[in-house]
Amino acid sequence: MNAKVKACFWFDGQAAEAVDFYVSLLPDSRIDAISHYVEEMGLAPAGTVLAIDFTLAGTPFQAINGGPEFQLSEAASISIATRDQAETDHLWDALIGNGGTPSRCGWLKDRFGMSWQITPARATELLAGPQAGKVWPVFFTMSKIDLAPLEAAARA
Repeated sequence: MNAKVKACFWFDGQAAEAVDFYVSLLPDSRIDAISHYVEEMGLAPAGTVLAIDFTLAGTPFQAINGGPEFQLSEAASISIATRDQAETDHLWDALIGNGGTPSRCGWLKDRFGMSWQITPARATELLAGPQAGKVWPVFFTMSKIDLAPLEAAARA
């Protein structure tokens, strides 16, 4: 894919492992291109993965193995609007597995340090509708988003 705009994420040697994992999570995801360091660059052993262009659920991204100078942070995240609680649970469990850490309000950090927002589309509707004042206080108590309490708060 030759997209005009795409986010680029900096890894320290884990780009290929991270991207393989990410594209396994969502339909319409794939690796589009891989480039490698060459000897003349003198920055990493020749043949080491330099950059990976990939598509995640139809959206283009790039990952690079840039070294230890920069770290991923919560200042940028990949946001996924899930279709239901089952998809929310599946993605949440996969992303926090093997060393990921949950945060608040649908946010988490995976084992590679990538920050994610996993939010059911229905939660977004509830948080923006006329019942938002009743839903927000419940939402703020959550780590992984659970639709049942949000729906109950909206009906209250």
